[in-house]
Amino acid sequence: MLFFLRDLRETDPSSPRSGPLSSRCRPTGYAVVEGAGHGWLTDSRAHAAGTMLAQNRFILLLAVGAVLAVLSLSLQFLHLTPITPIGEERPAAKSRKRVIPVLHTEPPKPDPIYEAYAYCNIPNRTEQAWEGHSPADYKLLSVQVLIRHGDRYPLYAIPKTKRPAIDCMLAPHRSPTHPKLAAFINHMSWGGRARWDAVLSALPRLPSHSACEMGELTQTGVVQHLQNGQLLRGAYIERHKLLSAGWSGRELYVETTGKSRTLQSGLALLYGLLPDFDWAKLAVRHQWSTLFCGSSCDCPARNRYLEEEQRRQYQLRVGDTLLEHTYADMARVLGVAPRQLRAANPVDSLLCHLCHGLSFPCGARGCLSLHHFSIIKRQQLEDERDRRHRGLYQRYALLAAHPFLNRTASRMLRVATGHREEVLALFSAHDVTVAPVLSALGLSGARFPRFAARLVFELWRSPPPAAGDRVGDGDLRRLFVRVLYNGEDVTFHTAFCHAHERHTGQPLCPFANFLSFVRSDMFAALNATSYQEACRRRTT
Repeated sequence: MLFFLRDLRETDPSSPRSGPLSSRCRPTGYAVVEGAGHGWLTDSRAHAAGTMLAQNRFILLLAVGAVLAVLSLSLQFLHLTPITPIGEERPAAKSRKRVIPVLHTEPPKPDPIYEAYAYCNIPNRTEQAWEGHSPADYKLLSVQVLIRHGDRYPLYAIPKTKRPAIDCMLAPHRSPTHPKLAAFINHMSWGGRARWDAVLSALPRLPSHSACEMGELTQTGVVQHLQNGQLLRGAYIERHKLLSAGWSGRELYVETTGKSRTLQSGLALLYGLLPDFDWAKLAVRHQWSTLFCGSSCDCPARNRYLEEEQRRQYQLRVGDTLLEHTYADMARVLGVAPRQLRAANPVDSLLCHLCHGLSFPCGARGCLSLHHFSIIKRQQLEDERDRRHRGLYQRYALLAAHPFLNRTASRMLRVATGHREEVLALFSAHDVTVAPVLSALGLSGARFPRFAARLVFELWRSPPPAAGDRVGDGDLRRLFVRVLYNGEDVTFHTAFCHAHERHTGQPLCPFANFLSFVRSDMFAALNATSYQEACRRRTT
């Protein structure tokens, strides 16, 4: 403690001089002793007085040190002074309860720029993925993956501005890149050996323009899905051996819309995923509807709910004074009419500039700014909150997503009963495909689908029952489902399983819950018991 006091005085920044003790920071008694030759004290008396003062000072410092030591211990005992760093609290005792990992650190409230960068999904090699995790001895039976295409060039052009200067020709030496990119580029030239639906056979298998065309997949988009495929390969192929060693084409199902960006995204993911990308085993099917509803797309009520949702969205936007002023200012900067600017959906192009690190476009009177973009993005976030509150989109989503969810449940059930066909299914789609599925599942807190978003459904079977128990492999009591969104386990946030933990200690969600939800429970909010009934009646 004495050394502490000494060091504190020597290094006190408020002291006139730092370093060794000086006459300005020493006790007054020391100054008198040192000045004895020039004062009234004799040498002997000065020596005696100095000795006495030194002894008294030593005793005083000991007393002060003891008091400070006791005070410090008391504060720690009362927890007024933290003993361990606040950010590194000791881990709690082990728990057998399910733990949902927190995969990211977010600002305390939605921040438009933070959300925009999350939407960009800039590729990195540190992404944490929880696909394939399960209790010991559980067997993985089936995996179905719904993806949004990767990063693309804008679908709209901002009037009187230069288009973003982005090269869509793939080049392994250009950032962002991937270890498999060069081999992927070479392998796509052999695609004629695959089986394609007629619409898809005419689409390019690689982005191929030095100046990107509208909606074209970029190199970033390809790398995003090569990385997705590699993550899923480690989980499903290498760890769980989902596909057999010499897998056949019957084990894989692939479906995509008729856009080059969805086809190319699906091929990139498959190239990263499959242990042996054999074109002869690959059959790619075309889905004409962005909702992936196939032959079940006729649903009048769904269309009416969508129209109401679009009116809600429009009324919220025109009622936002700050947004309207921002559009007017942007139009002034570019020298165009505000109506013309809104019709060009400038946020789509501005997002592309942000994601690719490009300066925002300029016009005759200046340049668009991050402030302009932030206000538009802020209104989008408010629209998402209002959408969840009003519930119109939720009703639309239940009807829009049912055909896809019903096919998912049916495919899982076939695999559970012993069929090895289509144990791995991939659906390459759009944001307007993924968003309704998330909403229908009850994942209201999930982010709007970013570029290269992935939604995964896993089917698991529990270990064999004890001797004497006649529960067979196909019994629903042994089947369980997991739902993962961008690598995060969201199963217990879904509408069909959010209350499961209160009723049983089972760490996974029963597949029977999912099956019941898809077949009937999801229509309760629409006062109906089936998809056909809900599509032809209208709730108030």
